[in-house]
Amino acid sequence: MTPRTTARRTGVARTSGAGSSRASSPAPGTRPLPAVVLHGATVVDSPLLEDGSVDAVAVQVAPARPGDDELQPRTGTPQAAARYGIDLAELAERAGLTGAAGEAFTVHLPQPVGSSVVLPWAGMPPRIVLVGVGDEGGTSLRRAGAALARATRGLRRVATSVGAQTHHDAPAAAQAARAVVEGYLLASYTIPRIASSSDEKAPAELVLLGRDGPEVTAAVDAARTAAAATWLVRDLANTPSNVKDPAWMADRARRLAGRAGLEVEVLGPRELAAGGFGGILAVGGGSASSPRLVRVTYTPEGRAGRHVVVVGKGITYDTGGLSIKPREAMVPMKTDMAGAAVALATVLAAAEARVPHRVTAVLPLAENHVGAASYRPGDVLRLFGGTTVEVANTDAEGRLVLGDALAWADATLEPDVLVDVATLTGAATLGLGKQHAALYGTDDALVAGLVAAGERTGELAWHMPLVEEYDEAVRSSVADLRHVPVDRHIGGGSITAALFLRRFVGTRPWAHLDIAGPGRAPADKHEVTEGATGYGARLLLDWLSRLD
Repeated sequence: MTPRTTARRTGVARTSGAGSSRASSPAPGTRPLPAVVLHGATVVDSPLLEDGSVDAVAVQVAPARPGDDELQPRTGTPQAAARYGIDLAELAERAGLTGAAGEAFTVHLPQPVGSSVVLPWAGMPPRIVLVGVGDEGGTSLRRAGAALARATRGLRRVATSVGAQTHHDAPAAAQAARAVVEGYLLASYTIPRIASSSDEKAPAELVLLGRDGPEVTAAVDAARTAAAATWLVRDLANTPSNVKDPAWMADRARRLAGRAGLEVEVLGPRELAAGGFGGILAVGGGSASSPRLVRVTYTPEGRAGRHVVVVGKGITYDTGGLSIKPREAMVPMKTDMAGAAVALATVLAAAEARVPHRVTAVLPLAENHVGAASYRPGDVLRLFGGTTVEVANTDAEGRLVLGDALAWADATLEPDVLVDVATLTGAATLGLGKQHAALYGTDDALVAGLVAAGERTGELAWHMPLVEEYDEAVRSSVADLRHVPVDRHIGGGSITAALFLRRFVGTRPWAHLDIAGPGRAPADKHEVTEGATGYGARLLLDWLSRLD
């Protein structure tokens, strides 16, 4: 029987930039992801393993069963062992592998000395990567894909059976392929370097052995869409703030939305003043870079389902204003606009995925700086719609720009659902650490849908209470609201921030994602990369794709 050797390349092929000279980093949203190829042949019969085009073969191992000491081989591993003539199980044991998701060990095969010596693997890829797949669930396979990306960085092409299924359940095989590809693409990300030269290692092209067909193709394309959204958030948030001011962010949003054929509206300082956006104007008043408000809307063909508005905090740099931050706390503040980047990436990905709902991103953009026109503790601001707010701390600027944007969205956009995303409070990080976002909401079904989406995508969210007894923390004797508590006996800083935002959403179903913890990472771990993580884009896209 003739082996299936047809291959399909999904997405845009990778272009190599390693070793090239450049004066600046690529514009966010323009960097191509690594190419992914579907290849119907397996480790047993694929001619790719003998034509010199593949640098490494990756196979999978799982933990030992209860009562058993031996690692469990999975589809492709015994076949690779037979084709190479190597006991891969013994090599895995010798390397100390446990089969846990995220493990990867590379076997570098020796080359012969002398023309008379012929090794069993002659002409085949000189590297075998043993990858742990854990329980083979979605999270484990995503981690396996991420480990594979890091183990093969700098190679040209890697072929793998990781995630391949032995049964003929097409949906399960497709979801397994999606998890592996998504993890691989997410972990392939590197922060763009702004340098005269770069020795950055490019990620390898990924060949999925033994996988083809329309369901797998669709799953891999969905993985690319989700990963591209995360790459965009990371690129935008990692861009230095001497490049990225509100005008720059507005221009990037306009360009990316225009390229996707979406509707764009940008309000500058004059329009913001005329519209009564007192929060955005106050926060941006101390900076030489004036604020903006951006709206990007995707409308599906035919009759749209719901109208979902995603509002993202867009503080392009946060000094804390007159309530100035310590130096150490300022270092990561170029990422304080991650919420706006998530909102933008979500609407672009929704358009690419053709979700059946109308989706609008609202980006309130400002730089919280120190200057002669800085707003002050004790000031009373009038936000959009007329609500007055007493300022107690200029380093709590995010809720002011969000208040303006949420009130505007509620009054003018007629959303069916309002969601906001923000790196808002240190309190959320103290309470939940770096793995979970703090999730608040006024609608049980909305909250449950977002939590479930986080479980599926690995972007975890923890449902937090809107404690009514804490509402006194946002009361003011001189204005309608005080934006942060003065009396510290209440605590619950993330909760009181959510209670403040709730005042601006009217009666709409609303959810608030405080991503201060998972929005940034000090180091690479699994599919998460150092710096801006891009948290939230995949969660929201998954939720939108399943929304009734």
